Amino acid sequence: MQPQKAVPTLTRKMIMPGQTIGIIGGGQLGQMMALSAKYAGFRVVVLDPTPHCPAGQVADQQIVAPYADTTAIEQLASISDVLTYEFENVDLAALDDVADRVAIPQGTELLRITKNRLREKTFLRQAGMKTAPFVAVHDRDGLLAAVDQLGYPCVLKTCEGGYDGHGQLVLHSLADLDDPVVDEILATKDDILEGWVDCQLECSVMVARNASGETSVFPVSENIHWNEILHESIVPARISNQTAQRAQQMAEKIAHALQLRGILGVEMFVTATGEIYINELAPRPHNSGHYSIEACNFSQFAIHDRAICNWPLPKIKLLHQVVMVNVLGQHVEDTRRLVATKPNWHFHDYGKAEVRHNRKMGHITILTGDVEETLKEIDDTHVWRDKH
Repeated sequence: MQPQKAVPTLTRKMIMPGQTIGIIGGGQLGQMMALSAKYAGFRVVVLDPTPHCPAGQVADQQIVAPYADTTAIEQLASISDVLTYEFENVDLAALDDVADRVAIPQGTELLRITKNRLREKTFLRQAGMKTAPFVAVHDRDGLLAAVDQLGYPCVLKTCEGGYDGHGQLVLHSLADLDDPVVDEILATKDDILEGWVDCQLECSVMVARNASGETSVFPVSENIHWNEILHESIVPARISNQTAQRAQQMAEKIAHALQLRGILGVEMFVTATGEIYINELAPRPHNSGHYSIEACNFSQFAIHDRAICNWPLPKIKLLHQVVMVNVLGQHVEDTRRLVATKPNWHFHDYGKAEVRHNRKMGHITILTGDVEETLKEIDDTHVWRDKH
């Protein structure tokens, strides 16, 4: 594993209330990051091409420009004391160009690793983590050879740019190789084939680290996906205490190996025997960590802001069992009607102007004393089961 570069002196300074956090990306993650920053007394400036984007609605200022607009990045850097981002597809060269003018605690090496699945899997193996077996694929001949090596089922993915099931396809048999999606993926000429992990459930752990090496580790979230999109997160996950502790320890080990600054989502597969395979890393707040706003002593957004500002980091405590359920475009109308009948549910609406099928429009957090009863209560509304 290549040694990480030393943290620049600029990044070691504490950023204090009254100073400005610049956020690249104006979606719901940026919105919740900005809200947390405002509670702590920071100014917030957002860069996003969509006017009145979710984060722009709550920020002090929005720069309306494409993410790769170097002039806009320079403008953001000139009025910010620290820069962060809410998604992986950030222009690395543009960030490097302004690194001598503004603190960028997360740096660009973290993005370089996590925005490419092949580099990410290679890093995880070098850090001593178990992952699914994988082979780099560049064309159809390479895919056929990789399938022969890994067998069925397996998953073909683009190395960059995929999310919520886009840019990937599960291959169950030879017939699946004729699916048009295969050609779409292979057209990128930069793909990965992953072997199948027979997991009992999917989990994630949010972990944060500041430039001083202090960490905050969140409890393990059990994640249920529908159509490759997160549907529900259950915390604490329904796994043994021993397995949960190992999952948290692995997340913390990854954070130190990356010399992380900021928060990181570590997605995991857990097998029936308690083995843990690391699936993916998200170098930002994560959908499965939204429960922390109501259920923990600090939210993932507050901890991210603290970490990039190099504040000391606290020990995270889960204050209540919790279930988080996503609200997609097809659920919006019905979930708004639920406001009148669910007084103990926490409703979050991201304020997106366009409602689309499978687009994340909000989430609901439910503090509970009985997880199974709450899962049944969610199903009994027929909002999600009937419209997914």
